[in-house]
Amino acid sequence: MSETPVNRADPQTPHQDLHSEQGALRGEHPGRARNPVIKVADLAWLEFEKPDLDRAEVFARDFGFGIVARTEGELWLRGTFAGSPCMVIRKGRTSRFIGPTFRAAERADLDRLARATGTDVRDLDAPGGGKAVGLLDPSGLPVRVVHCAEQLPALPEQQPLILNFGTEHRRTNATQRPPREPSRIQRLGHVVLETRVFARTLDWYLDTLGMIVSDFLFLDGQRGRGPTMAFIRCDQGGLAVDHHTLALHLGPGTGYVHSAYQVTDLDAIAAGGEYLGERGYRRSWGIGRHIQGSQVFDYWRDPDHFMLEHFADGDLFSCDLEPGWAPMSASGLAQWGPPVTRDFLGTNPSPAKLREVMAALRDDNELDPARLLGLMKAMSS
Repeated sequence: MSETPVNRADPQTPHQDLHSEQGALRGEHPGRARNPVIKVADLAWLEFEKPDLDRAEVFARDFGFGIVARTEGELWLRGTFAGSPCMVIRKGRTSRFIGPTFRAAERADLDRLARATGTDVRDLDAPGGGKAVGLLDPSGLPVRVVHCAEQLPALPEQQPLILNFGTEHRRTNATQRPPREPSRIQRLGHVVLETRVFARTLDWYLDTLGMIVSDFLFLDGQRGRGPTMAFIRCDQGGLAVDHHTLALHLGPGTGYVHSAYQVTDLDAIAAGGEYLGERGYRRSWGIGRHIQGSQVFDYWRDPDHFMLEHFADGDLFSCDLEPGWAPMSASGLAQWGPPVTRDFLGTNPSPAKLREVMAALRDDNELDPARLLGLMKAMSS
């Protein structure tokens, strides 16, 4: 996680220099818990199962991951920054997302979390070892919180290009020739999850893991029913951290939407994208710049159809900033870039998608016909 000390000599008042057009109305969700069980420090890694680890490794190298360990049954991936791995892929019969793993700030946090949730602290099955607590969020998704015994050392970086700006000439008598190579991953930035029980799941991450909301999105004409998407960051006090480490949104599905990995700069994104395209991978959406989080983005599909994002230049917030509130819309996803694709939005019609929607409407959850119509309208606006 990127961390920047914040000068606390000039404390911000609520909604001073607000990062969205409006703040909360009276009685709306505060975006944080008063007394969380613990406060996780960051997202550690994501866990997947896939039937073909050889194919997964080829894509991982093309996308820009480093390899921590490879066995017949596991593939551990990393970025260049020191710390924990980014991802583990275990061999399984089908391709599926298992769940996210968060990093505890202190070893004692695991004991506190285990007592509060009635679980056990167990040995960690990861390179370097450590301890872990396993939980289920209200969507039924496995969530682990870990404290690693050892940290991975840093690897050589992909250096940012030296840029000229107006009359500021930092580069003379030299050309720009970014190499056509993978965008070297620095670290895991965030994961986006879909849930049918948005309010309960949101409160669980705030109450149990001590995360706080950066931005809420709501449906047009339905703000009184509460938000339908939240961009959530870790609470590191005065240290400014990623605008979102986790994003949740209401929908007919449950689980993984995409994950995002930081690279050096825009040229690394663009050159790495050219490299991926030449090798036959499919871009889902990009290149552009988001509104919530402000990062430059580029989305790709791996051979198992999972969506992964290269990003750079994201917002960093300390605990002082209150949540922003904004209407949800497809056009509100980016400041600039190509039009958002149906693939990215997940709105391509298919029998599987229709079965998912019908099952969600029949179940006891937060997705009713009014919410579904509101989401459909937002994704076409």
